[in-house]
Amino acid sequence: MLGLKRGLTPVLLAALSCAAFADEAPSYGDALVSASIAEPSNLIPYLATDTASAGASSLIHNGLLKYDKDLKLVGDLASSWEVLDGGLRIIFHLRPGVVWHDRRPFTAGDVEFTYKRLIDPATPTPYASNFQKVESLKVVDPLTLEVRYREPFSPGLASWTMGIVPAHGRLEAREPVGTGPYRLKRWRPGRLELIANPDYFEGRPFIGRQVLRVIPDASTLFLELLTENVDEANLTPLQFMRQTDGAFFRDHYRKFRYPSFGYTYLGFNLANPLFADKRVRKAIGLAIDKERIVEVSLLGTGRVATGPFLPGSWAHDPAVRPGAYDPAAARRLLAEAGWAGKRPSFTVLLNQGNAERRMAAEMIQKNLSDVGVEMRIRTLEWGTLLKEFVDKKNFEAVLLGWSLGQDPDIYEIFHSSQAAPGHFNFVSYKNPEVDLLLEEARRLFDEKERAARYHRVHAILAEDEPYCFLYVPDALVAVHRRFRGVEVGPAGIGHNLIRWFVPKDEQRYA
Repeated sequence: MLGLKRGLTPVLLAALSCAAFADEAPSYGDALVSASIAEPSNLIPYLATDTASAGASSLIHNGLLKYDKDLKLVGDLASSWEVLDGGLRIIFHLRPGVVWHDRRPFTAGDVEFTYKRLIDPATPTPYASNFQKVESLKVVDPLTLEVRYREPFSPGLASWTMGIVPAHGRLEAREPVGTGPYRLKRWRPGRLELIANPDYFEGRPFIGRQVLRVIPDASTLFLELLTENVDEANLTPLQFMRQTDGAFFRDHYRKFRYPSFGYTYLGFNLANPLFADKRVRKAIGLAIDKERIVEVSLLGTGRVATGPFLPGSWAHDPAVRPGAYDPAAARRLLAEAGWAGKRPSFTVLLNQGNAERRMAAEMIQKNLSDVGVEMRIRTLEWGTLLKEFVDKKNFEAVLLGWSLGQDPDIYEIFHSSQAAPGHFNFVSYKNPEVDLLLEEARRLFDEKERAARYHRVHAILAEDEPYCFLYVPDALVAVHRRFRGVEVGPAGIGHNLIRWFVPKDEQRYA
């Protein structure tokens, strides 16, 4: 859930342009039924660490700032702001008249409360490091805040996209109160339902309800699309490229393809004796045919990853090339590491419902078997995987993906201070030079100077290989054609969700 600024242009693969609906008057009503392979685990913004939770939470809560269609920071709960003293001080001017879902007024005191929860050691959040750089947060008046930093902190402004929670009432994961365009109606296992907030400060959303259905199996999800029981879903590469060209799908859905905000990786638990030896990690990387995985698992809808910075972003170093596929070199490294004549063995964990990751795991399993390494595959329900294994560091290896934001700060993933249980550096990576570079990059505002630090981090991670960086998948999305107002930009298609609508004569749900 961390940050990369993207400089890539989305590719729209839709047979029908939004321009065709430009003259239609928006109508209120209907429901957007979306599908997810994972159940949200928490709707409190600073506890929502997985994609399903963060996506639902973002409809309920607002930050002071947000990213627009073109990935530029714009006001959200803040109407304006001033960055002063070389970034050491930010003055936020809050929107007047904003109310919480319970109709209590939103004030600067709520921001102060959220900040205090974020820096409280008792709060189990991996986002605290962004706010520990704050020297003081002063409520000037109900609609004005002054934030002072101890030192220059380049991700500081972007960090205030964090959702704000109310100072009054209880903070319940399953009963959140926000200021956002939708509020929680009900949440039961497998189904989350939100209803439009009539008091939303940017105007009531046209779509009356957002319904999230949890469908862990990709084949079942696709059948639900074909029966029109689901309106929006991510498609597998096979579905997108080969199973959605029939007349029915073309008539009822639009397809979108654009660069995703994330990458998939094989992460090693570096506290495990097998993976503490860099030669073993390097050998595994050499044994994996990443190009073949992109070709077969993704059907070409992606590219090989070289590190934590996505191709096209200013932090990415194009000089870092994809790791070679060299089984012979892998065998030599394993022998050097003391595994000659022996068969190293480990288990990789991954989440159920992700067909491309399952296929990638099976291909990796075959690649490693060819060099004498046994890799067992264990698939778990998403919430169980996170809470019982990843957060507790109870794993040997994981096959997961990072969804990324817009600032290239990866401190929370790779800095050694973030290796505690429940934090994002769950592989326990520790490198003093990387620590120093990440700390320096956070103090710099000049993009070229920051890029130089990140390029060095990119090269070190490629050498140390705490992850085997696998691929950057494209986002492959289907949306029912009755929804109008869908706009594609560098931010994808969800940036203007409150302006989506369905004409009255096409609405399906009350």
